[in-house]
Amino acid sequence: MRCTNNKYRRRRRRRQRRRNRTNRILVLLLCVVLFMGAGTAAVMIFLSQNGNVVERYESRVYTDGLYQGELFAQNLCVSSDGDVALDGMQDDSALHGAGLFNMEDKEVVYGYHLYDRLYPASTTKILTAYIALKYGNMDDKVTVSANATDFNWDESVCGLRTGDTLSMYDLVCGLLLHSGNDAAVAIAEHISGSEEAFVELMNSEAAALGATDSHFVNPHGLHDDDHYTTAYDLYLIFNECLKDERFVEIISLNPYTAVITGADGTTRTETWIPTHFYASGDAVAPNGVQVIGGKTGTTNKAGNCVILYDEDSDGTPYISVIMGAEDKTILYEEMNQLFSAGILQGISASSSN
Repeated sequence: MRCTNNKYRRRRRRRQRRRNRTNRILVLLLCVVLFMGAGTAAVMIFLSQNGNVVERYESRVYTDGLYQGELFAQNLCVSSDGDVALDGMQDDSALHGAGLFNMEDKEVVYGYHLYDRLYPASTTKILTAYIALKYGNMDDKVTVSANATDFNWDESVCGLRTGDTLSMYDLVCGLLLHSGNDAAVAIAEHISGSEEAFVELMNSEAAALGATDSHFVNPHGLHDDDHYTTAYDLYLIFNECLKDERFVEIISLNPYTAVITGADGTTRTETWIPTHFYASGDAVAPNGVQVIGGKTGTTNKAGNCVILYDEDSDGTPYISVIMGAEDKTILYEEMNQLFSAGILQGISASSSN
């Protein structure tokens, strides 16, 4: 019986609060009408004819106020078509996908198979880094497990050893710059307790960013038929990463030296340089384009991939991505062609207007 009485008392309190709110608004309306000199009779007529004005007002305002945030795609480059033509850029059927995105104008400048499902290889690690920066403490000391060092000799690693201790910041630098699979697993285990739990987080975070054509099964990108993404999903993830100044700072580093404490207590250093050719000097961007940094990825099935953060001479930011080039020479030739056609020609067109 007590619970029933409480239920009715709560209902009465809610009704009383509504009546009080209604009365306050009606009093305000009454004052306004009196101030305008309408007189008592007019006031009574007003109240009799507008008894439901408060209900109508609340219903309308409540509905209007349900959503006051920004629309999801408001600040994104969006295209309804997976192929967006660009003068001076010839589609290469040997590539798996490509895109150029003007982040200032929110424009897809070029798109080739933007929405095709592709294997991402180590470009996967931008999502791993995003989660590390979002959920991790960069000052945390992380101890490297045996599982994190269980990679073949020909797989990309940072040279970590079982029992090593280093900071989370060191690991993210090794992950993004040197593309360390060992760093990826160490991050995953520290953030989520296991690779499997971290992968669940990867997929939920990717979906939250709109990367709904992606599915991940590991934090590093070694091949798995069920591990895939699209050129556009990579753009979405990378675009979100760039909102974190720490991410931009890290991909801009060249080189980075980590201080690592071994299991025996001795310290050593490991120096990592970015894997993309613009950092090593093996490729040179055209004059007027500056490559800030990015992430590469290569496996037999994924081909050669790279996603980059670029700026033109006016400081306009771009994201450029090429996936599936047959070799690294073709990868950077195609990227430079994309820079010339999509960035430099855009500057020339703006200057002539």
